[in-house]
Amino acid sequence: MSHPAPPAHAPVEFTHRQILTILGGLMMGMFLAALDQTIMATATRTIADDLNGFNLQAWATTAFLITSTIATPLYGKLSDIYGRRPFFLLAIGIFIVGSLLCGFSDNMWQLAAFRAIQGLGAGGLMSLALAIIGDIVPPRERAKYQGFFLAVFGTASVLGPIMGGFFAGADELLWTDGWRWVFFINVPIGLAAMAVVARVLHLPHHRVDHRIDWPGAVTLVVALVPLLTVAEQGREWGWDSTRSIACFVVGAIGLVGFVLAERAYKDEALLPLTLLGKRTVAVGVTASTILGMAMFGGLMTVPLYLQIVKGSTATEAGLQMIPFVLGIMTGSIISGQLISRTGRYRIFPIVGSVFMVAALFLFSLIGADTPLWQTMLVMVLMGLGLGGNMQPMITAVQNAVSPRQIGTATGAVTFFRSMGGTLGTAVFLSVLFNVLPANIEKAYTTAQATPAFQQALAADPAQAQILSTATSGAGLSDTSFLTKLSDAVSHPFKVGFADSVHVVYLIAFFIMIIGLIVVFFLPEIPLAQRSAQQARAAEAAEGQI
Repeated sequence: MSHPAPPAHAPVEFTHRQILTILGGLMMGMFLAALDQTIMATATRTIADDLNGFNLQAWATTAFLITSTIATPLYGKLSDIYGRRPFFLLAIGIFIVGSLLCGFSDNMWQLAAFRAIQGLGAGGLMSLALAIIGDIVPPRERAKYQGFFLAVFGTASVLGPIMGGFFAGADELLWTDGWRWVFFINVPIGLAAMAVVARVLHLPHHRVDHRIDWPGAVTLVVALVPLLTVAEQGREWGWDSTRSIACFVVGAIGLVGFVLAERAYKDEALLPLTLLGKRTVAVGVTASTILGMAMFGGLMTVPLYLQIVKGSTATEAGLQMIPFVLGIMTGSIISGQLISRTGRYRIFPIVGSVFMVAALFLFSLIGADTPLWQTMLVMVLMGLGLGGNMQPMITAVQNAVSPRQIGTATGAVTFFRSMGGTLGTAVFLSVLFNVLPANIEKAYTTAQATPAFQQALAADPAQAQILSTATSGAGLSDTSFLTKLSDAVSHPFKVGFADSVHVVYLIAFFIMIIGLIVVFFLPEIPLAQRSAQQARAAEAAEGQI
């Protein structure tokens, strides 16, 4: 007598209201990661000064970057096996603990270690949120909801510098140093996010036993830790120094080991090579890597331009980035709505890439005397390009893979975008600081022949002594001396900086052209009408027939 097959997991239909409720919890979790990156930008110097570790501040950023990048594909793979909800709650919990520890740091080494713990949590917040939306929303509707996520990053990019400036500027807040609230503020937000997610996120999960690719995870660590470290520290160490070369060698050995491990584990690998062999996924990860380089490498110089050339404070620079945020939100909402109505997605990454190419070229034309409103218009164009590019690409990749691989595929795209951003930031900062001294010297040589410059120095001879700092290495690490100079004397420094930024944007422009060419290879696959969890339930039912 045969036993009846166990009942299949029934697919759950989520209403628009339920999806928005779940989305609220996911957005709160993502807001933690997004806010942490932007709030630190304006508070780092104050924190480093207070902890007597200004020369060590880069390690606080590097530690977070290493752990968050490595954790991203791990969360994606493990959540495919064991379910999203526990790992998303785990990611928020780890981030809260890391934030609390950071707030109690007594020195920069402690802060770097606790930032590494924070990064372990942050690595799951973005990729798992995108994967969960993939579970509950059909691909045709998905871009419409994923647009909300970019709104989170836009809001964080504005609020972060303002909050960071406020907390860092407060000597004491609720009986403790003001800067410590940069980290403590994450605790109530994170607890609220955990409460919402635990209450509303109930996804059916059919457990499938797999081998866990621990060799892949270990070799990925061996590959990425030295490579990310040298990307962050190479400019200071020297790219051909012994430490840099050692990092390159160890990273290359780890990379070879990782590829061998992935080949051995096949479909159960951390980043399956068969998955990367799919045309849509290959285009998605390649385009995301290039997008990350152009986005992070290019846009990191905009706040520097606003603060150094236009004389804005960190908080003002954050507010002046609002046009960029509005561009992202507009581009994301428009592309999401049109994908939902037409079922076509390929055109949006192409148009978005064209916008980004145009914006980067226009950024390369902006000089020291360019009116701020013109710069803001280019920010809008750049934002429209990003908004039309990022989420449609995620939708395309999720639609092209098995519903059981959505976490892995989403983690791969997020991982490669993060790697591209790290590489872009390292390359562009190196370029900027290499060309800056010569451009400043050239600008001052030209200015010395002008009557306005000569009269300004004659009126206040003390400026000549300050000026000697401007053309030295010290002037590049601390630009506060500009406020002590008259406009005529400080203007050449701003011209030299603007000319150096041009080089960065031209490089980003050519890199983004390659990205545009890559996106043209993106195939147009009809968008599925079922969510991933509905597809998984259907597969389970068919397997029992």
